Amino acid sequence: MTLQQVPYLRQQRQFPYDDLRELANQVDQAYIDIAQKVNSRVIGIFASGNQIVTGEQWYLFGQPTKQQTIRQIYSFTAAGSIAHGINFSTITTFPRIFGGFTDGTNWYPLPYVDVIAANNQVNLYLTPTNIVITAGGGSPPSITSGVVVLEWLSQF
Repeated sequence: MTLQQVPYLRQQRQFPYDDLRELANQVDQAYIDIAQKVNSRVIGIFASGNQIVTGEQWYLFGQPTKQQTIRQIYSFTAAGSIAHGINFSTITTFPRIFGGFTDGTNWYPLPYVDVIAANNQVNLYLTPTNIVITAGGGSPPSITSGVVVLEWLSQF
């Protein structure tokens, strides 16, 4: 098993002071190192209405080429369907589908699992056209607002 490199950037570098050509080469290499390491980190932007490249790199099934994750968030105010506008034919998989909601007082994760009554749960799933949020038939928390976060591996 080979280990993947992490975005580690050394803290100190000695630049030559008597050879301008070597100094230029060292500065170029330093910039390349910084740019590669910065671009390898996970991007923590969660923007409504925009697809964001997360910076994650996935290597599935032993493939040598990476796939990147795309993130998009969706707001909602009740159970039901939300059109997501994602073309499933360009998706490898959805490694993360999550979110949270409030009833105006308390906050709950999505999906919400009630440990006492199974019919009080709130479910979350995707169809080729919609995000579907369903509340159980018992007395699940009422939904006044919330967010769903979708992250998918794209084949582009």
